[in-house]
Amino acid sequence: MNTNSSSLMTAENITTSPMLEVRGVNVYYGESHILRTVDLSVQPGQMVCLIGRNGVGKTTLLKTIMGLLKPRSGSVKFANEEITPKSPDKRARMGIGYVPQGRDIIPRLTVQENLLLGLEARPNSGSVREIPDTIFELFPVLNTMLSRLGGDLSGGQQQQLAIARALMGQPRLLVLDEPTEGIQPSIILEIEAAVRRIVATTGVSVLLVEQHLHFVRQADWYYAMQKGGIVASGATSELSNEVIQRFLAV
Repeated sequence: MNTNSSSLMTAENITTSPMLEVRGVNVYYGESHILRTVDLSVQPGQMVCLIGRNGVGKTTLLKTIMGLLKPRSGSVKFANEEITPKSPDKRARMGIGYVPQGRDIIPRLTVQENLLLGLEARPNSGSVREIPDTIFELFPVLNTMLSRLGGDLSGGQQQQLAIARALMGQPRLLVLDEPTEGIQPSIILEIEAAVRRIVATTGVSVLLVEQHLHFVRQADWYYAMQKGGIVASGATSELSNEVIQRFLAV
């Protein structure tokens, strides 16, 4: 019964209130205009993929959403609240989990210690020092490596650890920057399945930058970037070969 009720609430919210709303955002590095009047939204329980060739501003947009870069103009709203002036740590405590490009796990800490660090993003973590079973259901390999140093894991295992650590903060929006970069194909499929399962079972919204076409098609919606602006968007089920060639082909 609770599941049905939650689904109904999500369906209502989709028509009224985006989980994330970026409007008219302009970002500069010095005098270089990097993001140009960017509009983007992510609905509750939706998986959105941001595509585009290297250097078009995708990572800059994610950093702006996380508060690591300040826009010169425009606004960023999360769950109907203006967050443009808020610091990255406040955004994390509001429920935005972030896995940057390169993963940023702490190599000299164990897998367990890295995971427990994710609790810092919870607004009221209190005395909670446990790793929920759901983490190991999503990423079973981590349960066998709790005492290993993060730096000893393979690239794919580190990426799973980084996503799991972000989930420890119980985010409502998960932001992933190229989660399959440099990872072997078998692990890419595991990460795809885990992210899709996160959306389907928890209602967490996901915004990711991705170049791997199979992963892109797991998303519900896409935005394509070129020269710092959004130039195309739509349902990934309708992603055309022309768009793929323009924004994903090497």
